Amino acid sequence: MSNEIELSDEEWRARLTPEQYQVCREQGTERAFTGAYHDYKGPGLFRCVCCGEPLFDAAAKFDSGTGWPSFHSPHAPGTVARAADHSHGMERTEVHCRRCGAHLGHVFPDGPAPTGERYCINSVALDLDTGEG
Repeated sequence: MSNEIELSDEEWRARLTPEQYQVCREQGTERAFTGAYHDYKGPGLFRCVCCGEPLFDAAAKFDSGTGWPSFHSPHAPGTVARAADHSHGMERTEVHCRRCGAHLGHVFPDGPAPTGERYCINSVALDLDTGEG
């Protein structure tokens, strides 16, 4: 998928659950260790829950111990965009879906090889595609 997608606030609310809307459209965060994928260890491709854009390969997932799914790199260059986040009195780097702008989580410089980065992502922002459907 390559075309950007823009919907009205009303359209996003109709498409998403309240929790998905709060995280993806209002830059919220799910509680640690509560998301569906924080301890997932199987195969698959994680897609944006809002638009279906491929975001992260399960092979890039690792256990960071933080309670959120963590990945060392995105599925492909340019699928995940970054922005400065100065909320809550912190300096962080937000990551969002390049295609639809959905808030995914944050990226930190304390991950494993090969990138040294940790993409700390909300499970609710992801759909897992295992190729079985």
